Amino acid sequence: MPVRLTNRPICHHCDGFPAVSITTGARRRDGSRALLRVVCPVCQGTGHAHHAPAALVQIGR
Repeated sequence: MPVRLTNRPICHHCDGFPAVSITTGARRRDGSRALLRVVCPVCQGTGHAHHAPAALVQIGR
């Protein structure tokens, strides 16, 4: 059976990888690394592009 995929375009700023963890290089007391979690500011962590509202055009009155 074919798999049905939703037609949701991915965010062009993060390419569908909206959240990443970046190591700061520092370690905590227990030895684990301190991580900084960052989300895409454009899609707010969804990974999908938002539809742009249609422009309102007035045709001559």
